[in-house]
Amino acid sequence: MKKPINANRLGKTFETLVSIDSVSKEEGRISQEIQRLIAPLASKIIIDRAGEKTGGDTGNLIVRIDGNRNLRPLMLNAHMDTVEPGRGVKIRYADGVFTSDGTTILGADDKSAIAILLEALWMIKENNLPHGPLELVFTVCEEIGLLGARHLDYDLISSAYGYALDTSDTETIVVQAPALNRIDILLHGRDAHAGVDPEKGINAILLASRAIAGLELGRVDEETTCNIGVMEAAGATNIVPKRVRVAGEARSHNEEKLERVTRNIVSAFEQVVDEHRRRHAADDLPRLEATVTNAFGRTFIPANHPVVLTAQRAAANLGRTLATRSTGGGSDANIFFGKKIITAVIGTGMQEMHTLRESIRMSDMVDTLRLLLGIIDLHAGGAFEP
Repeated sequence: MKKPINANRLGKTFETLVSIDSVSKEEGRISQEIQRLIAPLASKIIIDRAGEKTGGDTGNLIVRIDGNRNLRPLMLNAHMDTVEPGRGVKIRYADGVFTSDGTTILGADDKSAIAILLEALWMIKENNLPHGPLELVFTVCEEIGLLGARHLDYDLISSAYGYALDTSDTETIVVQAPALNRIDILLHGRDAHAGVDPEKGINAILLASRAIAGLELGRVDEETTCNIGVMEAAGATNIVPKRVRVAGEARSHNEEKLERVTRNIVSAFEQVVDEHRRRHAADDLPRLEATVTNAFGRTFIPANHPVVLTAQRAAANLGRTLATRSTGGGSDANIFFGKKIITAVIGTGMQEMHTLRESIRMSDMVDTLRLLLGIIDLHAGGAFEP
């Protein structure tokens, strides 16, 4: 490499990106800034129509970089959106660490990845480095259910392999992630005056609570978890509540276990409803509406897959190791995997994401940049070719 890593430019790009508000469904401004920064490097820039499907102000940003090697493209991914509170971020930098001022998140998730990808392209151009074709996919609405990746126009993507930059640890590569089912339940009871004739009512909150009390929540086993995260009911203390909404999820690296745990959750509510109707000779109440939605499938990449071996070889060339690991969280990589794009997840060093304590070290971003450049170099050498 002719020129050294430009850490100062990397940091300035990161600061610029972080200063632009881009909470989910409002990624239009940051998309425009990325396009401005990447225009001198790009062969083609495309905005797909995912924004129309998510209700956001822009779609996914797809950037094609022609290679100087005749190979199948390699996909590189980051997401443009952030969680709340993510408006008006005031960045702080001290002792090599970026933070916010403590009133908002920082946005290193995932703007550190975007900055690293942009700097990698500049390094390739300035050093005239060998590289195959690249497809950079900057998604929208990742933080609210991987919606951008779900609605991506896959006719625009020709990569078979890729890397998503969207986790913390810079010394591991994520090769396994669970499938996830979302569970939404409406339990209908009957309202009544709570002080005058409560016996005429059917307390929906009470019934839902009985169902939840019988569930095994949290970590079911080493590869399966489930949770009830929402219980909503409107009313007043003098009214027997007639309806309650309960929302939860189940995750597992084993799809049979996922379906079993999901079914157990729904069955718990069905049993409570059925029991009440038997005991009280009820007509059509209480009544249950249960909806199960598969949010994403699991990711499972064998340890000997070229996506894994190439990243590990790139790390070894830097005198580092990169261990494989499993995660309990999901990312765009889950959706890509389901679309036959084998995508592993590498870290940028971001810490305590989704909190006011979020931070990232400049040195970690530089390390990830070096690793990424190593992967791109190996791709150019045919690491993914049969």
